[in-house]
Amino acid sequence: MKKVGLFFGSFNPVHIGHLILANYIIENTDMDELWFVVSPQNPFKDKKSLLNDHHRLDMVRLSISNYPKMRASDVEFSLPTPSYTIDTLTYLKEQYPDHRFALIMGEDNLVGLHKWKNAELLMKNHQIIVYPRLLAGEKKTPKMPADSSVTVVSAPVIELSATEIRKMIQQGRNVRPMLPPEVFDFLDGSNLYR
Repeated sequence: MKKVGLFFGSFNPVHIGHLILANYIIENTDMDELWFVVSPQNPFKDKKSLLNDHHRLDMVRLSISNYPKMRASDVEFSLPTPSYTIDTLTYLKEQYPDHRFALIMGEDNLVGLHKWKNAELLMKNHQIIVYPRLLAGEKKTPKMPADSSVTVVSAPVIELSATEIRKMIQQGRNVRPMLPPEVFDFLDGSNLYR
């Protein structure tokens, strides 16, 4: 049975923080692969600032081209929007019965996990790999069901924000150090995010 970690996100754009985390998880857990699941619409995010789905997927593909254990997934592009993680996981389990899927999320998402669609089912049926984030205010780790499987990894805390990167691009500032070289080249000279 292949173990696959699912790293969901809008990746708008994918940046080096995403790659550092993904690589850390691949190298420090028992995951065989890590899939970047590019979300067309997060129910908690405003769609107006979102770059075209295929541009974001292309950027992820470019950024992971040298990482054989990582792949880009457009599975949610054909599912109803907004995308709910539990629906995507159900679909993936049907498509890949020989895979076991784990959910990768930041500590900030774990705090709000109880608000997700079918959260109990999600926590009961899937391993959850949690990476640290700087949390504003008090840490309120939710009460997890007794049969849930949560693994907290001590990955480096990367506080890079795609929102800040987009703002800097609009202002004509240099974002080269924040992006994988392939993504910088893809965006450089384009009007994307401008």
